[in-house]
Amino acid sequence: MNLFDVYPLYNINIVKGKGCKVWDENGTEYLDLYGGHAVISIGHAHPHYVEMISNQVANLGFYSNSVINKLQQQVAERLGKISGYDDYSLFLINSGAEANENALKLASFYNGRTKVVSFTKAFHGRTSLAVEATNNPSIIAPINNNGHVVYLPLNDTEAMKQELSKGDVCAVIIEGIQGVGGIKIPTTEFMQELRKACTETGTILILDEIQSGYGRSGKFFAHQYNDIRPDIITVAKGIGNGFPMAGVLISPMFKPVYGQLGTTFGGNHLACSAALAVMDVIEQENLVENAAKVGNYLLEELKKFPQIKEVRGRGLMIGLEFEEPIKELRSRLIYDEHVFTGASGTNVLRLLPPLCLSMEEADEFLTRFKKAL
Repeated sequence: MNLFDVYPLYNINIVKGKGCKVWDENGTEYLDLYGGHAVISIGHAHPHYVEMISNQVANLGFYSNSVINKLQQQVAERLGKISGYDDYSLFLINSGAEANENALKLASFYNGRTKVVSFTKAFHGRTSLAVEATNNPSIIAPINNNGHVVYLPLNDTEAMKQELSKGDVCAVIIEGIQGVGGIKIPTTEFMQELRKACTETGTILILDEIQSGYGRSGKFFAHQYNDIRPDIITVAKGIGNGFPMAGVLISPMFKPVYGQLGTTFGGNHLACSAALAVMDVIEQENLVENAAKVGNYLLEELKKFPQIKEVRGRGLMIGLEFEEPIKELRSRLIYDEHVFTGASGTNVLRLLPPLCLSMEEADEFLTRFKKAL
């Protein structure tokens, strides 16, 4: 049997990682400025993370959600405190798409509506309703194209108010910072007007913080720059530092009903151990503050490069837009300078390193980046 060939691959086999570095099977070292799609939050193979997962799997890796799992409650309590959402509830699942599916389902259970507002260049996942809310027709299968979603321009307050004033919108789903869309940032004015309009029309506001959350922006959640509180927040990627895990943070306005939501693997013992280890390290090593400090430094330094059309981002979520396609630049960075980066579309280079990136490593990247240019 062969693998189903859906990924264009770089010809590199990564076999080891440590902090912000990874190594291939030939022993070549690479600087990781992509963190495996923003998944690696506390660094590769962090010793505390390794110890917590190893100890847990040696005792119990999994049992079903039909019995008490005190680790789940620990994750909920810790996440409430570290994020500033103590009064919210937590539902644990396995992936970002699954988090958004459950968020949209909860919203529809709540107000009985079926229309969703999403935004141009949004990405919310590849499953049923999550992919329909993703503004990329090439990945929406006919079976998923059910007419639930209206896409609006990001930061267009009038268009948003006009759509919500119809009174039939179930939920607005928006990324704290658009990732796949090219590191596009919603303005504070727009986000505050959106919060107000959602409240006035009985529309549920869902903040997709799957890529922009967990400290990446220099605050725990990117929407905290906008001084708003959404009704539902979805998280994944950085929550488990590579262990498949996701969560839905749910406002007290929602009342849980037995059987309404469910999952087989979500919140399993091993996943919870990973999540607790991640929060330990984020707090002990001040990684949110580090993301803000090192990210601000990188943003300022990158603005000095005349070859870059625009530098966008917050913290360690950075987009570099060029006039020309960046495919060759990415290849030179990987094969010549041994630096992993990401891309958005054809012209935007994405930087999403582990939150433990040091100033020295940032300078090392800038030196290699200059050579690749």
